[in-house]
Amino acid sequence: MIYRKDHPEETLESLEKFDLVVAVMAVGIVVRMISPALKNKWTDVPVVAVDASLRCAVPVVGGHHGANDLAYHLSEKLGTYPAITTATDAADRPSLEGTAKKFGAFVVNRDSSKDVNLAFLREDVPIIRLKGPKVVLVDDDVAVLKSREGVVVGLGARRGIEPSEVAEAVASALKSTGRSAEEIRVIATAWIKKDEIGITKAAEKLGCEVVYLGKEILNAQSPTTESRASSLGLVGVAEPAALALSERLIMPKRIYGRVTVALGE
Repeated sequence: MIYRKDHPEETLESLEKFDLVVAVMAVGIVVRMISPALKNKWTDVPVVAVDASLRCAVPVVGGHHGANDLAYHLSEKLGTYPAITTATDAADRPSLEGTAKKFGAFVVNRDSSKDVNLAFLREDVPIIRLKGPKVVLVDDDVAVLKSREGVVVGLGARRGIEPSEVAEAVASALKSTGRSAEEIRVIATAWIKKDEIGITKAAEKLGCEVVYLGKEILNAQSPTTESRASSLGLVGVAEPAALALSERLIMPKRIYGRVTVALGE
C-alpha cells in the first residue's frame, strides 16, 4: 500500500492492515511516524520510504522480510535507486532470512540471526539437513530452520531447456498428483544446472525459489529409479533433489520431453 505525507495517520494505520507499505515522504518523517508501532524485526510490517521525485527507495524496516525486495521491485518498475543498507545484501552475501525463504522454511530460534548473519558476511556458512527421528543440541549461534508444508519439486533438464518446457512439465507432474502450483514450497536441482536460464525463468513464473544442491547431498539420497546422471558421478538429479528437501516422495521421477520431475513433501 502507498501513502503520502499529507495523510500520516493513514500510514500508521496501514501497518496493521497491509503486508508491505510504501511511504512517499522523507525517511526521517517515516521513522518518527512508525516508531510507536515497531515491535521486532520478525513481525514489523516492511516499510519503504520513497522521495517525492521518485529517485530513491529506502527500506526503513523489514529489509530481510520484504522491504529490500520491494525496493528492487520499485527500481525495476519506476527507476528508483534501491538504497539497500542491510549488511549482507549490501555485501552481496547470503542472509539467514534469505536462506530460510529459499528453502521454504522458517527460523525456529530467531535469536541466532545476528550471529549467523555476521558469519555469512565472513564465510560460507554450511547448511545441513538432518532427517529424524533425532535430538539435536545447538549453540546460540546455530540457526535451526523448520520446513514449511508444501511440495518439493525435484528437477532435471537437458541443456538449453526453455522456460515453457519446464513450466509445462511441472504443471503436468502436479496435476498427476492432484496438487497445484500454489502448493510448491521450493524447486530443487543439481548445482550443475545453476546457469540454466530456462529453470530460473520458469521458477520466477511459478513464484518460487530454486535451490541448487551439491554432489555430496544428492549422492547421500536413495532414489527409487536408476538415472543417466550416473555418467556424471551422481545417483540421480530429480529424485535425489526432491528427497533431500522432503520427508518422502509422492511421485517418483517422470520424464516429460527434455525435463525430468520428481515430487516430494
